[in-house]
Amino acid sequence: MEQTRAHELAVTAQRARILAMDMVHTAGSGHIGGSLSVMDLLTTLYFHTMRIDPKQPADPGRDRFVLSKGHCTPALYAMLALRGYFPVEDCKLFRSIKGHMSGHPDMRHVPGVDMSTGSLGQGISAAVGMALAGKLDKADWRVYTVLGDGEVEEGQVWEAAMAAAKYHLDNLCAFVDINGLQIDGKTADVMPSEPLDAKFAAFNWNVLKVDGHDHAAIADALEQAAACKGKPTVILARTVKGKGVSFMENDPGWHGKAPNDEQFEKAMAELNAGLAELEGK
Repeated sequence: MEQTRAHELAVTAQRARILAMDMVHTAGSGHIGGSLSVMDLLTTLYFHTMRIDPKQPADPGRDRFVLSKGHCTPALYAMLALRGYFPVEDCKLFRSIKGHMSGHPDMRHVPGVDMSTGSLGQGISAAVGMALAGKLDKADWRVYTVLGDGEVEEGQVWEAAMAAAKYHLDNLCAFVDINGLQIDGKTADVMPSEPLDAKFAAFNWNVLKVDGHDHAAIADALEQAAACKGKPTVILARTVKGKGVSFMENDPGWHGKAPNDEQFEKAMAELNAGLAELEGK
């Protein structure tokens, strides 16, 4: 990936972080920590890799995306809005009774959402089903999904992983957002899941590792995933929970709460400063 292209993606990701922060503060609730950590993965998918058309969100030939860590809709909705699926202004209705953007993805009411998710572990299972359907139809579209590293504690994840390998779903690519934290603390303390590389390899997946905030590395890994034949790919992405906001980074307390007015102003100041630096202002 050219440096200028990677820079463009970094700018978009920063704008999405600003939008997500505003959504959560306006709503007074939401999962901001994991949304900030996953933003660079989603930006690379939606603005570089996936074959999609916001004007035709139900195009049968589109690539599919499933947010398996379904509580991180501030990231997904920000991405869809910036990509043009609906007006950015609609994000003001996040978690509002006046709108349809609930705290978890809603495929019935939100353009661009391919699967409703929320119960952890079920998203990857749905993605496996989609990929299997694509194989049966001999379609050339691909399926992408993002899981949290706390989510992989769910047994259903590994049942899905077994099925994906059994049916040679090389049209499936899963990210694991490894920020090391979940709602109750460090994943290593709550329920250790490492070594994830060895575990997925044992389940006969193609395993790749990236810095989850390096757009060029993410894009390269996605190209490698598309080139792999005969097995699904998992991209293990090391990230920082709360990325971009100093007092939120690596703090499990920001898993699922909204900033108060003072915290919001401080967070937005940092995020806007980061954007200004990227834009050379």
